[in-house]
Amino acid sequence: MSKKETNISSTKKLFPLGVPIAIGMGWDNVYFIGIGGIGMSALARYFHANKKQVAGYDKTQTEITDSLVALGIDIHFEDNIERIDSIFLNPKKTLVVYTPAIPKNHSELNYFQTNNFKILKRSEVLGLITENTFCLAVAGTHGKTTTTSILGHLMNECNVPVTAFLGGISENYNSNLILNGTEVSVVEADEFDRSFLTLSPDLACITSMDADHLDIYGDVSELKKSFVDFSKKVKANGTLFIKNGLPLKGITYGIEDDSDYTVQNIKIKNGTYVFDVKTPNTVLGNLQFNLPGRHNLSNALIALAMAVEYGCPHRQLAKALASYKGVKRRFTYHIKTENLVFIDDYAHHPEEINAVHQAVREMYPEKKVLAIFQPHLYSRTRDFIDDFAVNLSQFDELILLDIYPARELPIEGVTSEWLLGKIENKNKKLVTKKELLTEINKTSAQIILTIGAGDIGEEVKHIKKGLSIAS
Repeated sequence: MSKKETNISSTKKLFPLGVPIAIGMGWDNVYFIGIGGIGMSALARYFHANKKQVAGYDKTQTEITDSLVALGIDIHFEDNIERIDSIFLNPKKTLVVYTPAIPKNHSELNYFQTNNFKILKRSEVLGLITENTFCLAVAGTHGKTTTTSILGHLMNECNVPVTAFLGGISENYNSNLILNGTEVSVVEADEFDRSFLTLSPDLACITSMDADHLDIYGDVSELKKSFVDFSKKVKANGTLFIKNGLPLKGITYGIEDDSDYTVQNIKIKNGTYVFDVKTPNTVLGNLQFNLPGRHNLSNALIALAMAVEYGCPHRQLAKALASYKGVKRRFTYHIKTENLVFIDDYAHHPEEINAVHQAVREMYPEKKVLAIFQPHLYSRTRDFIDDFAVNLSQFDELILLDIYPARELPIEGVTSEWLLGKIENKNKKLVTKKELLTEINKTSAQIILTIGAGDIGEEVKHIKKGLSIAS
């Protein structure tokens, strides 16, 4: 009997009717503070699907909150206790879930704290839900969301009884939750505020350990230590996969190298990767994957490797991989014609921007590229200012927006003007969002790319409409 079979078998003995929803959580109601976040909304969908009463607060109305409201989930956008339905005000029946992005002076959060409600971070809830499942976890400073989405899709298409919590909206499911059973879970293991240490996965991977979140960790050594700590959370009979070259022990994966799992014989046919994968035991030949960029090929490889290790049939995996469509805001095509291409991507770290640039150049080597970038966080801009400047200089034209602050207050001297001054590109400009469409319409670039993790995603529909009218 394999590792997974042993684990799932023991789970079935404990819970013959299936793993109970939210182990140890006997509440009827779940209230979310920050319900519109991508991870929070996946949990809200999960509890709603499992017949819990769900409601919540968020600062801003978005497509995500609209989709939750459409399910029948009550959401308000004012920090006001009086806006909360009375059924959620019973501490014996209500679990409160919050995101660390919520400020400490938030009145609703303070009310629940003062009145002895059970209050858990999103990551703690995820840990509770997954602890009695066979858990596959994806960690790393880059690539988590796409890899988790690919892995969830592969497992689902191979008829695994899986619940997958995704850090983005899957194009295949138009959701950040795949719900097809409770025996197996696929989760994004987020290093932000060390939240991934609440997990105890059976199979785990680490895609990268580049410096990020230095506002939380202070320095790179602390960040790397947290990944080492995460690697130790893998169960005793579990398996850890690592990107080849990382300073950890595990099954390695890489592209055209000597890894345990490696991509070989890469070709591009009609914008699709065609390749072979060498595993420790065999070669999977003539696989197809539709997302551009070597970074996405690497994400596909590790998702495939984890699914193979789980025991998914190779033929089904090949078919599932070819049918994967991507994650919204991860190299998402909004216009794709011979004369004009408009792509939107979530990239907000210098290495992610470099990966997007590589993908664009590989797919469109002869075409002029305009990049529109919104920096995310003052601290990240400050910490990686020179790397941002180098990688943004690679595009033919650049439009820069003001820094999106997210959870931060301004830092003196840290501005988009400062970043612009360091970028070595004659065709660069700092504009406001009001000026954006006008400036875009001045370009002769055939490839237009929006990048960033802030509210630039909300501008995409306006840009698409403007470009469609102009063309």
